[in-house]
Amino acid sequence: MKRIVFTLIFAVAAWLNAAAENYPYRSDYLWLTVPDHADWLYQTGEKAKIEVQLYKYGIPRDCKVNYEIADDMLEADKEGSVKLNGGRATIDMGTRKTPGFRDLRLKATVDGKTYEHHIKVGFSVDKIRPYTKEPADFMDFWNKNIEDMRAVPLKYTKERADEYCTDKIDCYLVKLTLNKQKQAVYAYLFYPKNAAKGSCPVVLCPPGAGIKTIKEPLRHKYYAENGCIRMEMEIHGLDPRMSQEMFNDISKAFNGKENGYLANGIDNRDRYYMKRVYLALVRCIDLLTQLPEWDGRNVIVQGGSQGGALALVAAGLDSRVTQCIVNHPALSDMAAYSAGLTGGYPHFNRIEGMLTENNMKTMAYYDVVNFARHVKADTYMTWGYNDNTCPPTTSYAVWNTLNCPKEALLTPINEHWTSDDTEYGQMEWMLKHLK
Repeated sequence: MKRIVFTLIFAVAAWLNAAAENYPYRSDYLWLTVPDHADWLYQTGEKAKIEVQLYKYGIPRDCKVNYEIADDMLEADKEGSVKLNGGRATIDMGTRKTPGFRDLRLKATVDGKTYEHHIKVGFSVDKIRPYTKEPADFMDFWNKNIEDMRAVPLKYTKERADEYCTDKIDCYLVKLTLNKQKQAVYAYLFYPKNAAKGSCPVVLCPPGAGIKTIKEPLRHKYYAENGCIRMEMEIHGLDPRMSQEMFNDISKAFNGKENGYLANGIDNRDRYYMKRVYLALVRCIDLLTQLPEWDGRNVIVQGGSQGGALALVAAGLDSRVTQCIVNHPALSDMAAYSAGLTGGYPHFNRIEGMLTENNMKTMAYYDVVNFARHVKADTYMTWGYNDNTCPPTTSYAVWNTLNCPKEALLTPINEHWTSDDTEYGQMEWMLKHLK
């Protein structure tokens, strides 16, 4: 495994994306948390010590810091306080007896306001394994559903989207029909200007979680500018040209905690909402590989969070995928909470009555760790340790399950974000690994 670790200062600067402004960005207060292992990683049984620093206007503050320590995403099992001396103190986090992450959660009240921070460190992370088991008929289930989907001829409309065309790229809005019920997904297709027949790798980009428009369609225009056809898709069959107000209304009506799409139909593997979403990934690849401009070799899937999960699902389902580029995948080891372990987004433990035996049977057919077992494509995966949306425990559960050529970019300080430089670097990695 090729492991790359950003330093704290570089990672924060990239996150801020404000080259002319110092960290912290427009805040008077700055927390620094420095583990005594530079890579934030320890072996089980080994103690982790964290130096905690707090500054105001860049000047050390002496104050009381309350803290609690917990396993990743779980309830705290230890708490205490320290007094900062010269703005500094050291906290002994202890250790873990089993592989996983510990989270140090900090809170200080200064000048009448409370400021919070946290840091996670890992223990024997190479030994983290998923709780979720693969059903015996896992691939049979999915292969049968793909076969049924393909019984409906591929059908789509393609309309030029002049608002996203530039002097270097052309853009089209596609509506792709998925099944006999005429359910569909929308996507923007970005082409290099005057793309020649048989010249372009194709890149499928599924979205992050939510019911929303395709945000910033031109954000990753550099893929098309560098010779690729890129497909930015949505998963709900909603025209991305609708107003933000309409998307907000739909999301409020159909994506509340009690009726969110990620829980819709989860009591039955055949009725679960995400079934057509996963199948749509294969259908999109069907479309992309029929384009005359496709180079006939390279099929890339790329995304973050839910999009990262869907990229791994696509790579696990479709052998045409040659590269899989993933940031902090969601939908990973979701049922682990039922055993008192760290689980992944959407954190079904927070919804009463969700982690039933029947629901967890369905989850197993949709959990990313089970698709990871079938990925053969070259894979490039990025995740941060401080992520509380897609926690590092579940990212390692995926990473350690992958049995394919793979490289990791580790950014420990990152929460649920990646920098523009990191995302551009993923394209550069892709270009170097084309077939």
